[in-house]
Amino acid sequence: MKEVQIKIKYLDDSIKRLTYVEGKSDWIDLAAAETVTLKKGEFKLIHLGVAMELPEGYEAHIAPRSSTFKNFKILETNSVGVVDRSYCGPNDWWKMAVYATEDTTINKGDRIAQFRIIENQPKLNFVESELTGQDRGGFGSTGKN
Repeated sequence: MKEVQIKIKYLDDSIKRLTYVEGKSDWIDLAAAETVTLKKGEFKLIHLGVAMELPEGYEAHIAPRSSTFKNFKILETNSVGVVDRSYCGPNDWWKMAVYATEDTTINKGDRIAQFRIIENQPKLNFVESELTGQDRGGFGSTGKN
């Protein structure tokens, strides 16, 4: 597996340093860098305590952890956060845009998100044409069972 170096800045010394969860996934957990109390229906950008300078040709995708909704009753409002290479200054802190479905408190250090770094999509050239693949029957055609 290719190794890529990422420049990172932490908000302060209390932020847990990023690391892989060995044997689990190649996604890396992110934790709240502040304690946040939200009322049902409230929106908040939750500070994740890191800023990074991604290398040329890469972007980051931030998504909720599988337990985030169950534990905290929050939804990431944009479903997935995309951090492109240009968001790389010393004050370009990563945050998670959330919406509270119930009153909740997220404590500093609670793991609420995960991210991975991926290579940018290649340049695409769209060519108008008839499609020749097998027709599956349209959206939702695989049924309920």
